[in-house]
Amino acid sequence: MSILKHPAFFVVPHNMRVLLAGANGYIGTRLIPILLEKGHDVVCLVRDKRRFHEHSEFSDRVSLVTGDLLREASIEAFPKDIDAAYYLVHSMAQTHDFAALEALSAYNFVHALDKTNCRQTIFLSGISNADNLSKHLESRKHVEEVLKEGHSALTVLRAAIIIGSGSASFEIIRDLTEKLPVMTVPRWVNTCCQPIAIRDVLGYLEGVMLNEKTFNRAFDIGGPDILSFKQMMLTYAKVRKLKRHIITIPFLSPRISSYWLYFVTSVSYTLAQSLVNSMKNETIMHDHAIDDVVQRQCVTYEEALNLAFVKIEQNSIVSSWKDALNNGYLNSGFMDQIKVPQNGTLEYKVKMPFERGSDEVFTNFMSIGGNRGWYYWDWIWNIRGFLDKIFGGVGSRRGRTSSINISPGDVIDFWRVLLADKQGKRLLLYAEMKLPGEAWLEFKIIERNGQKKLSQVATFRPNGVWGRLYWYAMWPFHLFIFNGMAREIVHYGEGV
Repeated sequence: MSILKHPAFFVVPHNMRVLLAGANGYIGTRLIPILLEKGHDVVCLVRDKRRFHEHSEFSDRVSLVTGDLLREASIEAFPKDIDAAYYLVHSMAQTHDFAALEALSAYNFVHALDKTNCRQTIFLSGISNADNLSKHLESRKHVEEVLKEGHSALTVLRAAIIIGSGSASFEIIRDLTEKLPVMTVPRWVNTCCQPIAIRDVLGYLEGVMLNEKTFNRAFDIGGPDILSFKQMMLTYAKVRKLKRHIITIPFLSPRISSYWLYFVTSVSYTLAQSLVNSMKNETIMHDHAIDDVVQRQCVTYEEALNLAFVKIEQNSIVSSWKDALNNGYLNSGFMDQIKVPQNGTLEYKVKMPFERGSDEVFTNFMSIGGNRGWYYWDWIWNIRGFLDKIFGGVGSRRGRTSSINISPGDVIDFWRVLLADKQGKRLLLYAEMKLPGEAWLEFKIIERNGQKKLSQVATFRPNGVWGRLYWYAMWPFHLFIFNGMAREIVHYGEGV
């Protein structure tokens, strides 16, 4: 027996070369610094190097290869000397055919990885111990089967609900509990699961790397608590010192439950539907074999909640599920769109002079959205977000990951950040709301001949007649909203 195979002598060698697929995702963003701290050479697979450089403070310490896993021809060759690879790609059920897309992505990844010397692939999946699985969990299991076909040994970690600042599960529980003093809920709230803190997920991901005892095996991972969704919401309420009442209505159909989750929280309807269908399955550890491989004392659900709020209060949320790109216009290469189209567009321009420091005005428009709001007639923006939800859009509940920092690709309510240029003092947003066309909103500070102006331009590219009718119908609102917003951005915080 080799020394490495003997558990008493098992040590992961330093300076291993590790490939990370999903580097811009919720888990991947948090795993990078852990791998770097251990002395490993990290190679990140990204769709656009520019976004990664803008988004990550570790971009100068990792190597990058580009590629869209849904388009095999776009994938750069991986370095030959890869030792281990993490596959942390997840569609978040953004489309109804997500299962086919997830399978294709995994197949293309394996095909590229097989050209390297990689010894181990590590995949984060979901606990799937039931027989009648939801489409979402079936897709996760199918991805496992696709990854098994690769030349490297596969290690699968199966987690239930992941709790951490910015995680989808945490944000959904937060939305429901914070906003609804009395909840009438479907019967799936009585389904039990075993939540796990994000720090423990990361600990397991790092702990199984190149551990030969984990090769070609799957492990359930979870925290010490087994709770129903109802208990998780009530525990959240206790931590936040909120009084909440939950009434279970057994006859609510999955469709109605999905719409309920969609309207109350920030998730898309497709994701809500996927989550509701998954919640019929208990996600509890049936196998504790991971304890023999990675020795770890996991934190409780309540401790995980408190840790998440520490990050929120410190404005140090490292990553959020909401910043994942939607399919469509911004599916890939979105940073090529930082020049707003000029042909076939309609514009509403405001140029607001000011005398205060440019940095103060720049900070104001870089802080827009989320808890700060839109400076003028927020109630109109809220109504627009509600109407967007009714018509199947993302709505305005997504907020923003950080109240002080934004990067290209981040979400701000129902907008996506295309450009956040600190040197040029420019912010460019693209609308992800439902519209009969495409919309951009640009803020920029112009300094000429000793004068300073805030330039605020709303640009709309209509789709046919209906798009133009929409624009002109909204014109009276634009007249008040955009002028008022520019004025408030210029003067916000004066005299404070």
